Amino acid sequence: MNRLGWLKPSVTRSRLLLACKAALAVGIAWVVAPLMPGVVDEYPYYAPLGALLSMHSTLKGSAKYGLQILAGLAIGILLAAIVLVVGAPNFLTISLVVAVGVLIGSMRWLGAPGQEYLPIAALFVLIVGGQDASGYAIGYLVQMIVGIAVGLLVNLLVLPPLTFDSAVQKASRFRRSLSRHLNDVGTALTESWPPTREDWASQNDALAAAAAEVRETIHLADDSRKGNPRAKIHKRNLEADYEDLAALENVTFHIRDLTEVLAGAVWGKPFPVELPATLCEPLSEAILAVADVLDAWDGQADPQEPINHAERSIERLHAGLDEHRSGGPASMSAGATVAMALQRILATVRIRLEGARAGHAD
Repeated sequence: MNRLGWLKPSVTRSRLLLACKAALAVGIAWVVAPLMPGVVDEYPYYAPLGALLSMHSTLKGSAKYGLQILAGLAIGILLAAIVLVVGAPNFLTISLVVAVGVLIGSMRWLGAPGQEYLPIAALFVLIVGGQDASGYAIGYLVQMIVGIAVGLLVNLLVLPPLTFDSAVQKASRFRRSLSRHLNDVGTALTESWPPTREDWASQNDALAAAAAEVRETIHLADDSRKGNPRAKIHKRNLEADYEDLAALENVTFHIRDLTEVLAGAVWGKPFPVELPATLCEPLSEAILAVADVLDAWDGQADPQEPINHAERSIERLHAGLDEHRSGGPASMSAGATVAMALQRILATVRIRLEGARAGHAD
């Protein structure tokens, strides 16, 4: 069974709020668009489009997307104007302006939205604008500006999102997932030999994906506070969250390493290694003890006792490894590798906890 099912996308309150705000912004833009003066009111449908395109889960994202879209539109309209000065649109000029638009769109500062809408704007002005290309270009650009402005205002005034809680909860769930994974590995080693359960051996890719998702969520939380007036009330220093993330990624690396080694000892994949059956019990004890440390790290209890217990368990594992030295290095390599990975996990957690305590003391 996949222990990381929380990775699957789900409809959350923040997503529902974003959907409601997008609907509100589009509706307001549609009402405001016909009120624009001159030729601009002939193209009201672009205002709702601009409002929709500018709606993002963070204010920073909305502003960035909006500006990139407008930059792409402006450059695309300028390219179309150059073509119209030279002559009427034809097969050659339309093809050329799209090619140039795509090349200019490769500039990184335009971002994906600007890159996409630059050639589209040029093409629309040439083909849809027709005889009134200048009026169409002005209406297109102004109504998009109106829509993007409406989208930004709605996102700013209607509960601008702060995703601190989501980042904290996802990091906490990930810690518990790592602990459960180690519990699965440790339990499987003592149920039978070779273990009959294989689910723990197939979780490495899921662990890597989970770590990447936690990183993305924390970055989103960081972005959500930029330019957000609610961040002045709900203050949070995300430095500690980034340090937790770095520690979690380090722990994940070592867990994937020991999982791969033990899978090789059991099934010979991805590479065969030798593991004496007599080492399974001390290995299991040490792995389960480190799993308890991860649980304590996530909880409110003092993690010092689980850390001490894990250290004693790893010492017993090393004593067991010493007893097998006569079997040669091949018989010790898997156990020694797992022991080293467990020590590194423990060191990572200890250093992070000490850093957190020092931060609270300051």
